[in-house]
Parts: sequence; C-alpha cells; structure tokens
Amino acid sequence: MRLTIFNGSPRGKSSNTKLLMDQFTNGFCESAVSEVETVYLNRTKELPEQVDLFKKTEHVILAFPLYTDAMPGLVKAFIEELEPFCGRSGNPSIGFVVQSGFPEPNHSRFVERYLEKLSRRLGCRYQGTVVRGGVEGIRIQPNWMTRKLFKNFYELGKKYNEEKGFDREVMRKLAPREQLSKGRLLFFRLLNKAGKGNFYWDMQLKQNKAYEKRFDKPYQSTD
Repeated sequence: MRLTIFNGSPRGKSSNTKLLMDQFTNGFCESAVSEVETVYLNRTKELPEQVDLFKKTEHVILAFPLYTDAMPGLVKAFIEELEPFCGRSGNPSIGFVVQSGFPEPNHSRFVERYLEKLSRRLGCRYQGTVVRGGVEGIRIQPNWMTRKLFKNFYELGKKYNEEKGFDREVMRKLAPREQLSKGRLLFFRLLNKAGKGNFYWDMQLKQNKAYEKRFDKPYQSTD
C-alpha cells in the first residue's frame, strides 16, 4: 500500500499539522507492509514534482490548517495544478485532514463539503475528511494534555492501513461535539472577563514584535 501525505501548512516541518500526521504515520507504519511519504507544500519550488507524486501514488491524504476559516494559499495552488487529472483513470483515493485553532469542529464543515466535491471532480474515491479543532496550542501543551489526541491520530493511521481508509469511529472521537458545551462557554467567558482570553495570541504577537500593532487597520479606507 503506497500512501502520500501532502502537508499543506505554511509552517511545514514546524507545523501542528506535522505533529498530528507524525502520529498518524507511526500508526500507519505499524504494519510492515506499508509505504508512506510526506511532502511539504510550503516548498513551493517543488510544485511540479509534488503534482507528479499525486499522479503516481495509490492513496493521498491532504492535511492542512484553516486560517480564519480559509485554507492556505499554497493548498489552493496545489489543488489548481490537479485540474489535468480530472476524470483520469487510475487516480489515487483521497482523504483530508483539516485542523484549526477554533475549538468547534463546525467551523470546518463548509470546507469539508468543498473537499468532497473536489474529490468527485477529480474522479478520486473519497475517503472522508477528518476534522479536528483546538489544535493551535498543542506545540506548547504538556504531554498529558495531548496524549489522547495523539493516541487517536495513531489509531487513525493504524486503521487506515488495515481498512485502506479513515475509520469513522476514530473520526467521531476526534470531533465528538460540533459546538462548545455550556460549561466550556462559561469557562471562556470567565477567562475573557479576567483578561486572559487572548493569552496565547498575545504571546505570539509579542514574540513577533507586533503586539503594539494589534489594533492597526491597514486596509481601512481614509476617504
């Protein structure tokens, strides 16, 4: 079984997408009868070679983050290059992994519908779209906070190799609730009242020396 994973995160090897897909790959490779390759779409100069790999592989997973409800531009560029393969005999099966910082999976459901339509247009067997929210902070979280998440992605990879597709039960575990529970909503409201609701993002802004510019409106019309 030959699987190619296309990582569509602009962060590439430093991405949360990689952390998740590394666990998936570990599970997938538990079987000795397997071949998996990971391709990083942020290496934009290698786009022709990346498209060629799509043509040659048996199974494809395209994994990427959502930024403000939109897929990264480099993912769009890759998808556009696949147009010549629409309806081609022998196209690989295709599945998707969509992760975001939004805790609620329902933020990703519209792009999920698009990805299913994309699969039909390409003529690829659609394996489904794995949706996972609340991912942005996993790079700084302690092991006990990510243990369950990583275990589920490991199981997802193992099952993929066994079943040649995503396991629906594991997919449900990764997105058990479409919207925040009342308890979590109350927690976030209290966090905001305490002035800590944007703690992580404020930290990111300070690290990139942009904190003082956080309320700038560079595209606001002055007319």
